[in-house]
Amino acid sequence: MSTFRTSRARLVAAAATTVLAALSLTACNDGTGTNDEGAAASVSADSSADSATPGAGTTATPKSTGGSTGSSGSGSTSGSTSGSASGTKTGTQSPATKAPATKAPSTSGGTVTCEGSNTKTVAAPLTRPVNHLLLTVTNTGDKTCFLYGYPSARFTDAQSEPPVIDESQPQAVVTLKPGQSGFATVSLSAADGSGGNGRTVKSLTVYFYGRSMSGSVGAAAHPQLPAKGLYIDDSVKVSYWQQSMDDAINW
Repeated sequence: MSTFRTSRARLVAAAATTVLAALSLTACNDGTGTNDEGAAASVSADSSADSATPGAGTTATPKSTGGSTGSSGSGSTSGSTSGSASGTKTGTQSPATKAPATKAPSTSGGTVTCEGSNTKTVAAPLTRPVNHLLLTVTNTGDKTCFLYGYPSARFTDAQSEPPVIDESQPQAVVTLKPGQSGFATVSLSAADGSGGNGRTVKSLTVYFYGRSMSGSVGAAAHPQLPAKGLYIDDSVKVSYWQQSMDDAINW
C-alpha cells in the first residue's frame, strides 16, 4: 500500500511538471506574447512618424523655438508695419507739409522809381566822344530806386524829346542803391556837321520814365549847363540809362 501511494505521488508530480512545461512552450509560441510587445512598439513608432509628417492637404506648421521665433516674428511684423506706415505717411504728407515758396528778399525799406525828388542829376560835356553830354543820376534817397528806360531830355524851347539809340538798351533795368549812380549820354550834334537846324541851348529838363514807359513820373530834374550853352542840331539823340559810365560813353 505504501509503495503504491509513493508511486502515485511521483506520477502526479511528473504530470504536473509536464503540464507546466507544455504551458511554457505554448506561451513562447503564441502570437500575442513577446511578438505582441514588438508589434505594439512598431505601431507606436509608426504613429509618431505619422503625426510628425503632414498628411495630404495638411499644412506643416514649424514648431516654435521660443525667444528666437518671437524675436523673428516681432522684427518682421515691426519692420514691415513700420516701414510701410513710415513710407505711406511720408509719401502722403510730404505735399501737405511742403514749405510754401518764399518771395525774393526785398531791400531794406522797399524800392521806388528813380525821379527828380530822390536823385540828383548832373550834366557834363565830354571831350571824347566829341559833341556828347554825360548825364549822371545819383540816388540821394534812403531807398533803392529803379532807373527805367532812358532820359526824356528837353532842351530850351524843344517841342519833343530826342530819340533813343535802340542798340544801347542794357540787359537789365538799372538799379541804384542809396548813393549809387546811373549814366546816360546825349549825342548833341553830328560830328561831320551834317545835322540841320543847329542852335545853342542854355537849359535842359530831364524827365524820368516809370516801369510802363508810358509817360514821365515824379519830379523832373534841371541839371545846370555850361554858361555859354551847348550846340545841338536835329541829329540829337540819347542812350538808355547804363549801370556804369564806361557803358554809357560807348554811345
